[in-house]
Amino acid sequence: MKYRQYLLNLFVVVALVAAVVFMYETKYDTVDIYTAVQKTVSKLGENQEILIFDSKNPFNFYDVFHNLDKISDQEVYGVLTYPDEKKEKYPVVMGVAGSLGWSSHHYEKMQMYLDMGIAVFALHSFKSRGVTSTVGEQVSATLPMIINDAYMALAALSSKPNIDIEKVAITGWSLGGGVSLFSAWKPIKDAVSPDYKFAAHLPFYPPCFIEPQDMRFTDAPIHILIGELDDWVPAEPCIELTSSLQELGYDIDITAYPESHHSFDRDSELRTIDHAYSLTDCRLIVDDSGVVKTKDYGFPLSNSTLQKIGLAFCAERGATIGGNDYARRASKVFAREFMAKHLLR
Repeated sequence: MKYRQYLLNLFVVVALVAAVVFMYETKYDTVDIYTAVQKTVSKLGENQEILIFDSKNPFNFYDVFHNLDKISDQEVYGVLTYPDEKKEKYPVVMGVAGSLGWSSHHYEKMQMYLDMGIAVFALHSFKSRGVTSTVGEQVSATLPMIINDAYMALAALSSKPNIDIEKVAITGWSLGGGVSLFSAWKPIKDAVSPDYKFAAHLPFYPPCFIEPQDMRFTDAPIHILIGELDDWVPAEPCIELTSSLQELGYDIDITAYPESHHSFDRDSELRTIDHAYSLTDCRLIVDDSGVVKTKDYGFPLSNSTLQKIGLAFCAERGATIGGNDYARRASKVFAREFMAKHLLR
């Protein structure tokens, strides 16, 4: 009888927890982008145009693999800018901002690519969802959402006759760096974009602490740029992931800049963002079904509430952000050479 009562009590507790989790789970409604688009259109230059395309709001990779048809629809837009140099077909660099949104150091890189004769596409996943920042929560706009956006944008670019769809690279910073990195993960690419892939991937300080159990990536070149002292998304998992993929024969490499923190390519002093997640001690896995779990205990981060609970066990609050003169200059030189090699030669 006691054992039965124990099981009954356990069942009640689990049911209550599940009810609470469901009650407080983040819901993703379709956002009307009309106002955001009109504001952007009013500021477009003569060499710019806006692309609007259909996407989805998947919270996690499991949703992408199993529930995408049931996920809320979302229109997303981006801005395509052409270089002054006239070409019959343009290569493109797609840029994806980090958790703080688009900043001057992002646009500086995009301008550099324009000066090289490469068109650039700035993806606006945040503004399309009425989001300004995901720092300290990472649920308003998630990595799988923006990866889906990036591939839907790639499909939209393929419809333009003046775009060389075989030469579209993707780069991004922090959260956008994760998009740049994991858009090369073959299971997600095959699920959302069987017809198109990116020609090259250049992630700046991405969250490599999320390790796929299925280590299949596309054959496109990947190069990770990260700071050795990054306490927001640590360098060590990126080094380990790079080594593992190199052993499997993938074209991937990494540069870890000494004495450099998160967002090392900013032109700003170091500061601490108190509410940001410091993920140095977090290690997560993505199982074959797309569920993200803690590596040690297998705790599933399968919705927004469970994600907050799971991160509470490994993440701390307070992360350092700011520029490093050497890393800023060196990464700019490297980015120029990387894109020239894979898009212009």
